[in-house]
Amino acid sequence: MDVRQLRHFVALAETLHFGKAAARLGMTQPPLSQSIRALEQDLGAPLFARTRRSVALTAFGEQWLPHVRAALAGVDALGDIARGILSGDAGRLDLSFVSTADYSILPALVRRFRRAYPEVDLVLTEATSDVQVAALLEGKGQIGIVIPDRAAPLPDPLAYRQLVSEPLVAAVPESWLAQGRIVAAGEHLPAAAVIASPLIVFPRRVAPSFHDLVTGYYAAHGSNPRVAQYAIQMQTIISLVSAGMGIALVPASLHHLARSGVRYLPLEDEAPLLETGIVWRRDDTAPTLGNFLRMIETADFM
Repeated sequence: MDVRQLRHFVALAETLHFGKAAARLGMTQPPLSQSIRALEQDLGAPLFARTRRSVALTAFGEQWLPHVRAALAGVDALGDIARGILSGDAGRLDLSFVSTADYSILPALVRRFRRAYPEVDLVLTEATSDVQVAALLEGKGQIGIVIPDRAAPLPDPLAYRQLVSEPLVAAVPESWLAQGRIVAAGEHLPAAAVIASPLIVFPRRVAPSFHDLVTGYYAAHGSNPRVAQYAIQMQTIISLVSAGMGIALVPASLHHLARSGVRYLPLEDEAPLLETGIVWRRDDTAPTLGNFLRMIETADFM
């Protein structure tokens, strides 16, 4: 059984006339008859009931016909599918991201890419920056949204591009403000109030730059943080703030993560800036990745 035989079967099923089917297929009648007989032998059952005056589908032939049409439609679409994969208009793109990106650039990136390439299967995975970099070096995934570690440049196989830079703000338990346990200066939080409060922060191993940015703020004001709890998920950090375990210094985009019992306050003095960007393997030539990178070049995320 081959595709050619299947096309012969459909042509005869639609015309129920060997001469007309042969003409449609651009062939003579004898080879068509031989092809149908060979197909029936392969299947072990007749597809047509033939008499000198008529040709009719058997019950088996009628039931098999829609399946053959569906199979041929799939075969006919293979060329367009191949062209789509080669151009990056179809296929798959594996994108990982840090939890902070979920409240800043990730939604805009996903919306823009899916609008431009609706046939691409975009697979999203949340992971810390260190896990993403390790996975890319092992050949897993394609592109990641990370917080770069400026103290440890990326290995040569990887490329990086900055996307956004945003100030840190303080996430503070509302109950502390109400009780006067922490005092804001208008809509801002003074450095003294930050330093005096227990801190909830990422462990340094999972987000070195983020961790150093936070601890650097304390160092710049002659102090060391009093860490109440470490957490690797931004949602967990904000939940712990809501529970009154401490404050957290988080990206300004965390305003989008509304949580009962938490208030976001800008820092009174100059706030540290947190950078977020994308990382990918330089030798990855996947068309979907190329389209994603070109999209980023023309996007304005700030």
